[in-house]
Amino acid sequence: MAYRSVFFGIVLAATSASAQPAANDAAPAIDWSEADVIEITLTNYAFAPTTLQLHRNTPYRLHFVNKGSSDHSFTSKELLAAVMVAPDDRAKIKKDEIEIPKGKSVDVTVLPLAAGTYPFHCSHFLHASFGMHGQANIGE
Repeated sequence: MAYRSVFFGIVLAATSASAQPAANDAAPAIDWSEADVIEITLTNYAFAPTTLQLHRNTPYRLHFVNKGSSDHSFTSKELLAAVMVAPDDRAKIKKDEIEIPKGKSVDVTVLPLAAGTYPFHCSHFLHASFGMHGQANIGE
């Protein structure tokens, strides 16, 4: 039985060591307070704007404002996988979506990393079908 504990100890140590970036691989410091603000208004079955233009390696504070008569969400698994989310804002994202309650606003600061076009929508029942969708374009 002792060999099993030693084996698991070695695996655990190797896993922990590989999960930590080497000093020269560390990401550059990001000044999240310098993020450009993009206001995204959510109304009954619409986002404004419907297209977001973002640039790689430029931080943005996405300021979601719900002016609709019900709760809405901003959902995009692909976009959220293509950006780094500021540490203070990670808890605002659950299952690839950001909930914005009726009459409220939510800020999420991101750093786009991968160029591409990424669709987004409201995941509430039938909202996307009624036109609540758009796309984010990340360019160089």
